[in-house]
Amino acid sequence: MRFLIVVFCFLFGISILGGCNGQQKVEYIPVQDFFSKPDRFNFRVSPNGRYIAYLGLEDHCRNIFVLDIDEPDSSKQLTYQDNMNVQYFFWISPDSIVFSNTQSPEDSLRIFAIDIHTEKPQSLLAPAKHELGWLSPLRAKEGNLLAEMNVRDSAVFDLYRIPLDGSGPRLVEINPGNISSWYASSDGKVRLALTSDSVEDQLLYREQEEEPYKKVVETDFATTVLPLGPVKDNSSAIFAMSNVGRDKLAIVKLDLRSGKEEVVAENDNVDMNREGYSFSRQEMIYTAGMLDKKETKILNKDFKKIYAKINNKFDGYNVDVLDMDSAFNIVLFKTYTDVNPGGVYYYSKKKDKIVELSSINPALADKSLAPMKEVTFNSRDGKAIKGYLTRPLVKKDTYPVVVLIHDGPNRRDVWGFNSEVQFLANRGYAVFQINYRGSVGYGKEFYTAGFKQWGGEIQNDISDGVAWLIHQGIADKDKIAIMGTGFGGYSALYAACFNPTLYKCAISSSGYTNLFTYLKEIPPYYQPYLQLYYNIIGDPTKEYELFKAISPLFHAEKVRMPILMFHGGRDRFNSLTDVNQFVQKVKNNNVPIRYVLKEEEGRRFKKDENVIEYYQMIEQFLKEQL
Repeated sequence: MRFLIVVFCFLFGISILGGCNGQQKVEYIPVQDFFSKPDRFNFRVSPNGRYIAYLGLEDHCRNIFVLDIDEPDSSKQLTYQDNMNVQYFFWISPDSIVFSNTQSPEDSLRIFAIDIHTEKPQSLLAPAKHELGWLSPLRAKEGNLLAEMNVRDSAVFDLYRIPLDGSGPRLVEINPGNISSWYASSDGKVRLALTSDSVEDQLLYREQEEEPYKKVVETDFATTVLPLGPVKDNSSAIFAMSNVGRDKLAIVKLDLRSGKEEVVAENDNVDMNREGYSFSRQEMIYTAGMLDKKETKILNKDFKKIYAKINNKFDGYNVDVLDMDSAFNIVLFKTYTDVNPGGVYYYSKKKDKIVELSSINPALADKSLAPMKEVTFNSRDGKAIKGYLTRPLVKKDTYPVVVLIHDGPNRRDVWGFNSEVQFLANRGYAVFQINYRGSVGYGKEFYTAGFKQWGGEIQNDISDGVAWLIHQGIADKDKIAIMGTGFGGYSALYAACFNPTLYKCAISSSGYTNLFTYLKEIPPYYQPYLQLYYNIIGDPTKEYELFKAISPLFHAEKVRMPILMFHGGRDRFNSLTDVNQFVQKVKNNNVPIRYVLKEEEGRRFKKDENVIEYYQMIEQFLKEQL
C-alpha cells in the first residue's frame, strides 16, 4: 500500500502541487493559458448607441467587426485585411469609422475612413513615416478631424485638419516649438493649448482661433494642470485634473478667464484618475482613485442608477467603464478581480439587460488563483511605501520570492488581475510588487521624491521592502529573485551589481544598461523635454559621475549572481551595443548569464511564440536558481 501511494503521488504530482502531504492541491497551469489573448477586443460604442465595433482575427489578421444591437443578424465584418493588421479604430459619426493599419511597427502611416453601410474605405493620408496624434473629441466636425503631426519637423508637432474626403491634411497652426498639446472645443475649434519648456508649463486660452493666446495658469515641472474637456453651457470653463496648491490630483472646474478652480472630486490619500469625462455630454460622469483597490464615484444621477445595477450583478468585482453613448443607451464595461481575468459586457438601457461580449481569458475561468493584498512598510528614511503581495495557494512557513519591479518609474502597480503575477504564484513563488517613491498616483511629493534617485532612494525602497519581507517571516532569505522590464529591468541589473547578497538571481527584460545612451536614444519629438529628463534622472554632462555610478554597464565586474536577460532588436530606448558589452563583461567574469535577443521585437515581446518562450525560460531559470 505504501508503495502504491508513492507511485500515485509521483504520477499525480506532475500536474498537482502539494497533493501528498495534506496541503492544498494546486493545479499546474500551462504557460500559454496565462497569456492567451481573447478573440474579440477593443470594443467601441457608436455615437448613437446602435452599434458596437471591435477587433477580431480573420485570416490571421486583426480586422474590424460591427455588432448591430437592434438587429443582430445584420452584424458584419467591416474590413478584410489579409496581410496586415488594423492597429486601432474609432467612431467619427453614427455610421463611419476611422482606422489605421500596418504590416509592422516600422511600417508607413496608413489612415482610412470607412462607411459601415457601403464598406468602402477612403484613404485620408498618403503613406508616410511621420507621427500622428488625434485630438479629442474623436468626432467629425464639418467634414474634418483634428490631429497633431510632425511632418515639417520631426521634433515638433503642428496642428492640422484632416478632411474626410481624402483631399489631404490642411495646416491650421504652426507650432512655435513649445506647444506640447492642443485641445479642441465641442464645436471643433481649437481654443486651448498647453506649452512646456521642460521646466515650466503654461495653459493658454483664446476666444477664437484667429485671436492670440492668453495665459491662464503657469506651473512648474512637478505641478499638473491637464484639461479633460469643456463644461456644458460655459464656453470659458473646462474640467481638468489639477494639483495646483495641493499634493494630490483633483478633478476641478477651471475658469479660463480668471484661472480659478472649483473642486469637483478629490481624495486625501491618492490622485484622482483620468477617466469619467464625456465629451458628448460635456460633463464628468464619474471619477475614480486607486487606493488599495479602485474606488469609483458616480457624479451623474442617471448613470448612477445604471452603475448600481452593474455593481449588483458583479458584486466583489472591479468595474471599469470602457465606453458609452451620450444617452447611456449602451454602456460598455469590463469586470475583473485579482483572481479572475473577467470579461467585457454591455448594458442595454432599452432592454434593461447585461450581455457578455467576450471572456478575457476563458482558459483561466475555473482555475484556483492566488489573491493579491496591499502591504505597507517603511523605508530606511521613514517614508511609507505601499505595494502588493501575492502568496502561492500552497501554504508554507516561508516562500521563495520574485520581486517584480514595475516599469517607468512614473507608473505604479495596481490591484487587479495580472497574468504575470498569477503565472509566478502558480509556480510556487510569492510575488512582491513595490510602488517605490517616484511611482505615480500617491501625490506630488511622493512622485518628486524619486527625482534623481534612480540609483539612490528608489533602489533603497526596493531593498528595504525585501528586508521587511524577510523580517516578517514571509520570504526565504536564500531564495529571492528580482525581475522587471524597462526601469524594472534596470533595477534588476542594478541589484545584480550592488546587492549581491540580497538576491539569488536577476531577470532583466529591456533593462537600461547605460543611462548616458538612454538619453541619447530618445525620439526627436522628446528632445524639447530634455530638461525635464535632467530633472528626473540627472544631466549626463553636468552629473557625469552620477550617471557612471548608477549605470550597470560600468559595474558589470561586480556581478556575482546568475542573470537572465532579454532584449528586443527594435527597443529604441536601449542601445544594443551597450547590452552586448554588458553581457560580454559578465561572461568574462565567469558568471552565468543567459542572453536572449529577438530582432523583430521591441521593448516588450508581443509575438505569441516569443511570449510563451519568454515565460518558459523564466520558469526554467527560476526553478534552477530558487
